[in-house]
Amino acid sequence: MALLNDEIRDHTAESVLFVRRAVIAFLVVALMSAALVFNLYHLQVGMHDFYQTRSNQNDIKMLPIAPSRGLIMDRNGVVLAQNITLYQIQVIPGKVPDLKATLNALKPIVDLTQDDLDSFHDAMIHGRHFAQIPLKLALTDVEVARFSVNQFDFPGVSISTYQQRRYPYGAELAHVVGYVSKINDKDAKRLDEEGIAENYAADHDIGKQGVEKYYENILHGRTGYQEVEVDNHGHVVRLLKEVPPQAGQNIYLTLDLGLQQYIEKVLKGQRAAVVVMDPRDGGIKAMVSSPSYDPNPFVNGISSKEYSALLKNPDLPLINRVTQGLYPPASTVKPFMATSALFEGVITPQTTFFGAPTWTLPGTERHYRDWLKTGHGLLNVTKAIEESADTFFYQVAYEMGIDRIHTWLSKFGYGQSTGIDLDEQYNGVLPSREWKMKVHKKGWYQGDTVSVGIGQGYWVATPIQMVRALSALVNNGKLETPHLLYSSKSGKVITPYKMPPTQQIADGKSPIWGIVKNGMFGMANFPNGTGYKLFHTAPYQIAAKSGTSQVFSLRENQVYNAKMTPVRLRDHIFYTAFAPYKHPTVVMALIMENGGGDGVVAGPTARAILDHIFLPPQATMCDPAKADNPADCEQPVPTPNSLGFSEH
Repeated sequence: MALLNDEIRDHTAESVLFVRRAVIAFLVVALMSAALVFNLYHLQVGMHDFYQTRSNQNDIKMLPIAPSRGLIMDRNGVVLAQNITLYQIQVIPGKVPDLKATLNALKPIVDLTQDDLDSFHDAMIHGRHFAQIPLKLALTDVEVARFSVNQFDFPGVSISTYQQRRYPYGAELAHVVGYVSKINDKDAKRLDEEGIAENYAADHDIGKQGVEKYYENILHGRTGYQEVEVDNHGHVVRLLKEVPPQAGQNIYLTLDLGLQQYIEKVLKGQRAAVVVMDPRDGGIKAMVSSPSYDPNPFVNGISSKEYSALLKNPDLPLINRVTQGLYPPASTVKPFMATSALFEGVITPQTTFFGAPTWTLPGTERHYRDWLKTGHGLLNVTKAIEESADTFFYQVAYEMGIDRIHTWLSKFGYGQSTGIDLDEQYNGVLPSREWKMKVHKKGWYQGDTVSVGIGQGYWVATPIQMVRALSALVNNGKLETPHLLYSSKSGKVITPYKMPPTQQIADGKSPIWGIVKNGMFGMANFPNGTGYKLFHTAPYQIAAKSGTSQVFSLRENQVYNAKMTPVRLRDHIFYTAFAPYKHPTVVMALIMENGGGDGVVAGPTARAILDHIFLPPQATMCDPAKADNPADCEQPVPTPNSLGFSEH
C-alpha cells in the first residue's frame, strides 16, 4: 500500500510548488522589509525636523509663581492696600501656529477690545518669544467659562489667576501709600542692573509711588516656581516639582486712618497740606495733601486722557504738598531765628527793642513794614514771638547775618532732606551767599538777609521740614527723622522700625529752649498773643506759631487787600503747633494755599484737628446751638465767624 502511494505522488510537481511558494514568501518578506526600511528612513531622516520640533515642544518647563504682595496697614491694623484675586488669559506666541487668526477667534470668546490687543502687541515687542504674555486681565466668570470649553482649540493660550492691588480708601491715602503699576522698560532695566530681574519673572506690577515704592523690597516677596511637563500645545501634562513663593512682608504704618479721614473731611478738597507727627519718635500720624487723586486706575494703566487731565489740573493733585510743596515758611521760622540768636549771643532774654510800625535798614532809606500798623512798642524775645513782631526779627536777622542764619537753620533741617521714608520729597532752599551766586549770579545784599529773617525772600521749605524743625524745638534740640513705617511682619516675626541716630542741636539742657517755647505758648494763650482768641480755650494747652506767606511782593507803600486780589495771588496761611504744652505728643504743620475758601479757614481748621486728637468725640463734634442739651457740649468746634484772630 505504501508502495502504491509513492507511485501515485508527483515529486516533481511538489518540488516546483515548494520553490514557487518559497520565492513568493521571499518576495513578500523582501517587499515588507523594503517598506519597513523606507518608512524608517522617512521617519528618521525625511521627517527628522518635524518630529524633532514636536519632541522639543513636549518638554520640561520652569513656570514662575508670583508671590503674594505684602499688605499695608495703619497703626491699628486697618488694611490700606490689599490684594484681590482675578483671572487673566495669556498667550505664548511661540506656540501659536497662526497668532492673527487665534486673536480674531478669541475676540468674541473673551470680549477682547482694541486696547487689549494694543497692550498685548506692545508687550510682545518687549517680551520673549516663548514667554507667557497677558492678553486680557480681570476676566469675568462668563469669559472664563466660555474659554474653558474651547481651550483645546487654542494651543499656546491658557487662563491663570493673579493678584491685583486695590486701594480701598482711594484718594484719602494716595500720596502716602502710593500705588503699583505695570513694570515698564525703565523698571526692567533697573531690576536687571540690580540683579533681581529673575525675582519679577511672574509679576505684572512694581511699586511706583509712596510707601509702595519705598518699601518695594520687603513688600514684594520671593518668586517661586513649578517644574512641569508640557505637551506641544503648551498645556501642562504633569507637575514634577514645586517651590512655593515666599509672600512679601506686611507692613504697619504710623498713620491713624481715622485722623487722616477727619483731616480730609475738614479740608473739603481745598488746596492745603497737613502733617501731624509724634515728636517722641518721629512717627507720622497723618499726612494729608489736598486735593488728591484715586490711585486705583494706575494699577492696570491709566488712560492717556485721564492722566493728561491730572497733569493739566491747576490744583496739582499729583503733588504731595507735605513733602513736595515749596513755600516761603514766613513767620513760622521766628522761634528758630530767636533760638539761633540766643545761642549765638546776638540777643539775650533781657534784650529789648522798640517795635515801631517800620524798621529801616541801617545806612539806607529802605523801610520794612511790620504787619501791625501801630507797631508793638517795647519788645523782648518772648513778647516778639507772642506778637510775631516783624521789626524785632528784622533787627535780629540784620545782626545775625546770612552766614550764621544759614548755619543755624541748617541744623534744624531746612534746605535738606528730612529722611522721611518717601522718595517724593524736595529739599527746598535755605539761601546762602554761595547759593545766590550759583543760581542768580549775584552777590548777597543785606536786604536779602532782612527778608530771610521773617521766612520770606529766597527761602522756601516744605511742611514736613517745618514740622521736623518744630519737633526739634519741642525736644530741646533733638532732631528726629520723620517716618511712616511702624513695623513689618513676616509670618509671626515682627520687626519694629529701627530709628536712625538723632542729631543734637546745641545744649539740650539750656534754658533757651524753654524761653522760646514759652513764647509760642504765649502766642496761643496770652491776651496779646496773635492766636489767643483761637487757642486759649483748649483744655489740653496749645503752643503755636502762625505765618502769612506772600505769593507776590508788595511795593514799599502798597497795601495788601485780600478781597481785591485774585484768589491765586492771595497769601498762603500757615500754622505750626504742638500740644499738650507741658508734655507734647503731637506737633503739627498746616498750610492753606491762598488762605483757603468755601468756609475753610486755616486757624479754625488747625484748632478743629487738635480738638479731634485730644478731646472726646462729643466735644469736637457737638454744636451747642443745635444740641438738645447744650451742657452736653464741652468744647464746640470753633467756626470762622465766631473768632477774631491775626494769622502772623
